[in-house]
Parts: sequence; C-alpha cells; structure tokens
Amino acid sequence: MKGLRRVSAVAITAGAVLTAGAFTASAQAATTATPTITAQGGYVMNNGTGKSLFTKAADTRRSTGSTTKIMTARVVLAQPNLNLDAKVTVQKAYSDYIVDNNWASSAKLIVGDKVTVRQLLYGLMLPSGCDAAYALADKFGTGSTRAARVKSFIGKMNTTAKSLGLTNTHFDSFDGIGHGANYSTPRDLTKLASSAMKYSTFRTVVKTKSTKQKVTTKSGGYRYMSWTNTNSLLGSYSGTIGVKTGSGPEAKYCLVFAATRDGKTVIGTVLASSSVDNRTADAKKLMNYGFTK
Repeated sequence: MKGLRRVSAVAITAGAVLTAGAFTASAQAATTATPTITAQGGYVMNNGTGKSLFTKAADTRRSTGSTTKIMTARVVLAQPNLNLDAKVTVQKAYSDYIVDNNWASSAKLIVGDKVTVRQLLYGLMLPSGCDAAYALADKFGTGSTRAARVKSFIGKMNTTAKSLGLTNTHFDSFDGIGHGANYSTPRDLTKLASSAMKYSTFRTVVKTKSTKQKVTTKSGGYRYMSWTNTNSLLGSYSGTIGVKTGSGPEAKYCLVFAATRDGKTVIGTVLASSSVDNRTADAKKLMNYGFTK
C-alpha cells in the first residue's frame, strides 16, 4: 500500500507540473498573440534594427491629418545653419488661417508677437498648431511672396520624402489640412518619425508633456504661452518618448508613437482609428506586442 501511495503521489505531482507548464505556455502565447486593432492601418518596427514587427495595411495610402507636422518639423531641423533662437514675427495671415479652416488646431499665436523657431516647434508639435506650421513654412520657404514661400516649403517636404524612400507619401499642405493629395502610409510615417527622432531637438520637443514659453510682444514686453501635448501616451504608457497625434474628417484618428524599455525602442503608426481613445489603445497594444518580439 505504501508503494502504491508513493506512485500515486509521484503521478499527481507530475500531472501538476505538466498542468503548470501548460498554463505558462498558454500565458506566454496570450502575451505574444498578434493584436487586433480598430485602426484601418498599422505598423510597428524595432527602431534600432528597422525590423518590421507588425503590419496591417501598412502600405495603403491614407490621409494623415496632423501627423503631417512630423515632416514640417523634419524639414525645418534639416535646414543648413539653422538658428533655433531666430525670431519670427507672428503675421495676421497665420491667425486668419485658423479662422478659415474649421479643423485647424491652434497654438494661439498672437499677431505681432516675436517667437523663436524653437518655440514654434513646440507650438507645432504639442498643441498641434496649424498657425505655428504656417509660420515655419513662411520662414523656411523661399520666394518673394508668402504663397511662393509656402509652396516652396511644401516642395521641400516632398523632396525630403523622396530622399527618405517614402514612395507612398505626398504632401500638399504644411499641416495636414490637405487639398486632396496629402497622404502617407503607416510604414512611411514610421520611417519618417524614425528619421526625425535622430534630431535631438525633435526628441526633446515630442517627449514634452507641457511647456510654458516666454515670448516678446509687439510693444516690446513679454507674455507666456502655455502648451500641452495632445499625445496622451506621455504619462500613461511607461517609456513613451513621442511622437504625434493627428485627426480630421478624412484621416479619422491617427497616432505616430514611440517608446523605449530596457534599451529597446519600438516605433509605429496607426491610421484611421475610430476615436481618440481607440487610437491610444491601438498604440498601446502594438507597443506591448513590439516589446515581446
């Protein structure tokens, strides 16, 4: 009888080990299962190696909304002999543009104020200011008229896209309020963001949750501009280092995102998600998945 009990005990113990092993395996499978996202397009890659980790309609062209502003910043930061402290006077045209476009988000720049290029980059990327985008296009385009300078700047955006090998990307605006020919793909936008993140100024700006900037007024005094980042991943997802939100009637809800954990950076894009909450949830799912690969 003693021998029987011992054999039974061994059998039970072995069964428990097998069962525990099965649970562990199923738990691991659950954490590495390919995620389902509500966004119509998605892409994630390892930023260090460039390896694709997730794709969903990754090369389908879609409207990009304000994720376009990643390229706006990228073009500015690539300018030769760039002086980030150069002053730009806010023109009435920039504020009129906000009034004329219902979907234009604003940095609430005030006509006559003098703001630095660096401050305009914060106004561009945190509150997603279309007025800041206009100011940068006007400043860094070439030509004798504002219209010519803006056209020139958008030309630089497209030239840069080609130089980065973004074959499914085209811009017809400096801010994403397109005119029928402003599009990219999850893969291209991710590659663009990866390129932009090589600039230390860009990295500093896009990981900032909020900022208070001192600007010079028309009369020579000063005021403070306060801007909060529209990217809710900052502070809600551990390791987030950027990058940019976007939305619009055609674009729906977009998000280019990046995070670093244990020395590994994953970077990606979701396009045409169904709500602000869903684009954030999509991004978190994709980063969680990316970190397991």
